[in-house]
Amino acid sequence: MRAVIQRVAHASVSIGGQIKGQIARGLLVFVAVEVADTADDIEWLSGKIVRLRIFSDDEGLMNRSVQDIGGDILLISQFTLFASTKKGNRPSYTRSARPEVAIPLYEAFKTRIALDLGKPPQTGEFGADMQVTLLNDGPVTIIIDSKTRE
Repeated sequence: MRAVIQRVAHASVSIGGQIKGQIARGLLVFVAVEVADTADDIEWLSGKIVRLRIFSDDEGLMNRSVQDIGGDILLISQFTLFASTKKGNRPSYTRSARPEVAIPLYEAFKTRIALDLGKPPQTGEFGADMQVTLLNDGPVTIIIDSKTRE
């Protein structure tokens, strides 16, 4: 699994002009499922995201997690995170899992995030054409891949 995590002051996702999910202070997480992903990837990545210390403490140091600040998570599926541009200018998405594999893993990831965070994340809709609005705080943007564990 691959995730792009943004520390946000607020974020929302709309589908067809209707807000589907929104958060105040917290994390906007774009996540993609790879063909070879397993329950181990879900568990590791969820724990890493929820405990990632990228919020400021009283001294202004990034020392607090989304859990520590009581923040929220907006979780958005985004298969394009596994795009390959090695050949030509049209990205290939062959590393991204097909919906029949990706949807159950995405749903399991959403459940695991809720368990680790202590509350359910806000979400978009898997496979939908979504419009995401955010105010990146910092800016802070982190990319994590469960296969490389970084």
